[in-house]
Amino acid sequence: MLSTCSTPCCPNSPAAVSSSPEKTPASRREIIAWAFYDFANSGYTTVVLTTIYSAYFVGVVATELDSGQPGAATLLWTLAISAANLIVLVSGPIIGAIADFRASKKHFLLLSSILCIASTAMLAGAAPGQVALAVVLVTISSVAFASGENLIAAFLPEIASSDNMGRISGYGWSLGYFGGLLTLGCCLAYINYATGQGLAADHYVPVCLVLTAVIFAITATPTFLWLRERAVPRPPAAGITWLGAGLAQVKHTLGHARNLPDLFRFLLCIILFQAGVATVVVIAAIYAQEVMQFNSQQLIVLIMVVNLTAAVGAFLFGFMQDHFGSVNSLAGALLVWIAAIAVALQAESQTDVWLAGNLIGLAMGATQAGGRALIGQLTPPSHNGEIFGLWGLANRSAAIIGPISYGLINRIGGGDHQLSLISTLTFFVAGLLLLFTVNEQRGQAAAKNIS
Repeated sequence: MLSTCSTPCCPNSPAAVSSSPEKTPASRREIIAWAFYDFANSGYTTVVLTTIYSAYFVGVVATELDSGQPGAATLLWTLAISAANLIVLVSGPIIGAIADFRASKKHFLLLSSILCIASTAMLAGAAPGQVALAVVLVTISSVAFASGENLIAAFLPEIASSDNMGRISGYGWSLGYFGGLLTLGCCLAYINYATGQGLAADHYVPVCLVLTAVIFAITATPTFLWLRERAVPRPPAAGITWLGAGLAQVKHTLGHARNLPDLFRFLLCIILFQAGVATVVVIAAIYAQEVMQFNSQQLIVLIMVVNLTAAVGAFLFGFMQDHFGSVNSLAGALLVWIAAIAVALQAESQTDVWLAGNLIGLAMGATQAGGRALIGQLTPPSHNGEIFGLWGLANRSAAIIGPISYGLINRIGGGDHQLSLISTLTFFVAGLLLLFTVNEQRGQAAAKNIS
C-alpha cells in the first residue's frame, strides 16, 4: 500500500488511517530483547539447516536413496528446504501486510516461534529410513523459522533510526552467532559424551534436536517480555477481511515499484547474492562431510569457530556500514564471499576448508546484517511489516533458487560437489554487479515521500 492518495474515502489514504509507528526511542533493554531473538533462533539454523541435521539426513536418514542414485539424498534435502521457502515466499508478504493492519507483528512472531520449536522437537522422532516424516517436519520447522525472521526484522525500523540502524542490525546478527555457538556447544558436549559411551548418531542427533528446541524456547523469552509493538492498528474498510486487506496492500506495493526503484533493485540484488548464501547454509556440512571427510565433532568445531568469525564480521560491519555507507560496505563483503568460494573450489586439505570457512564467516555476518539494515533504510514509514515481508520474499526466492541449483547440478553430475559450487560463485558475482546500480541516498529520499 504505497499510495499517495489523499482522498478521505480511500481506505489506504493518510486521512483514513493513522498508520505511522510510534517513534518513542527504544530503551537499551528493548534493543537487547529484540536482538535476543536472533540469539534464540540461530540455534535452529545452525544445528538443523547447517551443521548436524543436514549431514545426518543425507548420511543416515535418507542414505538408502544414494545407494542406487548418487546425489539423490542431497537433492531431496535441497528440495525440502526449497519447498519451505516457496511457502514463505507466498505467505510472507501477506502475513506482513496483515500484521501491519492489525499491529500484531509480535503475535504472529510468537505463533511462528511455537511452531518452529515444536516441529524441531518432533523431528527427533524421525528414525533412519523415515524419510517422508523427516521431510515434512523439516519443511514445517523451516517455514516457521523463516516467517519468524521476517517478523523480527520488521521491528528494526521501529527501534532504530537511519543513523544507527546498521549498528543495531549488526548487534542482532552478532548476538545471533553467539546463540548458535551456545547451542552447538551444548550439542558437542553431548555428542562427545554419547560417542564415549559407544552410542551412534541415531541416538545423539535426536537429543541435539531436543536441546535446540529447548534453548530456542528459553532464550526467546526476553523478546516477548520486553519488545514493544509500536505500530498503530488500521482496520480495513467495511466488508473487507484482514486477509483481503493484506492481499490488496501487497498488490498495491508491487504496483508502485516504480516509485521506489532502488528498494526493488536491491530486493533483486538480495535474491542473487542470498541464493549463494542460502546454498552455503544448507550445503556446508554436506560438502565438508562428503568431500573433505570431516566427522561430526570436527564439523561442529569448524562451525563454532566460523560462528565466532561471523559474530565479529556482523559487529564490525554495522559500524562500517554507518560510516562508509551500505552499498560500499556490502560490496566489500561480497568480494570476501567470492574469495571464500574460490578457496573452497581449490581446496585440497582440511586446512583449506578452515580458511574458506572463516572467510565465509566474516562475509556471512556482514551480508546478513547489512542487507537487513539497508532494507530498513529504504522502507517507507508505516510499511515495515509489508516491506520486510517482501525482503523475506526475496530471501525465500534466493533460498529456493540457490539450493535447488546446487542439488540439480550435483544430481546431474553424479554427486560432483565442486561442479555444483561453481553455480554458487556465479550468484555472488551477479549480485555484486547489480549492487553497484543501487543508490542508497536516492532510495532513502524516495521512501520519505511515500505515505
